[in-house]
Amino acid sequence: MPRLIRAVLAAVAALLLVQPAAHAEAPVVIADGHVDLGPRLVDGRWTLQLRDDTGEGPVWREPADVVLQVADAARTTVPDDPAYAFLGAPGGEVWVLPQVQDQQVVWPGWNTQDPSIAEVVGREVDWRLHGVEGPGRFELFLTGNFGAPETIFSSARPYPQETGVEAGTHVHGNWVFTAPGAYSLDVEMATADGRGDRAVLKVHVGPGDPATAFPTAEPTAPPSGATGARPADGLPWAWIALGGVLVAVAAAALVVRSRRAARRTDV
Repeated sequence: MPRLIRAVLAAVAALLLVQPAAHAEAPVVIADGHVDLGPRLVDGRWTLQLRDDTGEGPVWREPADVVLQVADAARTTVPDDPAYAFLGAPGGEVWVLPQVQDQQVVWPGWNTQDPSIAEVVGREVDWRLHGVEGPGRFELFLTGNFGAPETIFSSARPYPQETGVEAGTHVHGNWVFTAPGAYSLDVEMATADGRGDRAVLKVHVGPGDPATAFPTAEPTAPPSGATGARPADGLPWAWIALGGVLVAVAAAALVVRSRRAARRTDV
């Protein structure tokens, strides 16, 4: 076999061994409806995910694949009540996803109800906040039976922060952001026996495009309960290049054969 053809075939083999690069995908933006943050067992592994109930059926998604959009309908002002002084000065602008559902905005909660964790969770799950990045402050609080706020997490306090979530519960609170923009909440849910998972909950507040407000995540596994996206139509560039190489090899071989045949004819 001529050396040229052997070299080209070696190059083709190398191309075949190259894995196509993973393409970053746009996040799923959720601007209304119900979602919950909670743990579940995925292939036997304790995993922190988001349960998306905004469609026809529940879908568990990786937090890295989702952005919660806080629409302008959530914008309000701090009440003139000393109990809410932790939110800022009275009359100051804040964005609130309330404890009681408002159909105009997304309604995030947290739960420990997934059947897969029933036998491993124990009495409660430890929920931790390791940090918050964003243009303003973040507060998560509950409104008690007598109207007094009970703070769960606050970006004004040192990290990490921790609260207990009883097994088999489903809770909603008041999520407050003091400025528009992109927020990243570094959260973890764990058990006393060492099981745990940590993720970043992405929240976009106010105007702007939530789909481009964060660095685009690499694609993760398809969400539970949903079908994975199909590859984009069209041939990958590596295969297009491979086709060009094969055509060049065939053309070179034909030229060599033609020249040899011509030489034999002349003799």
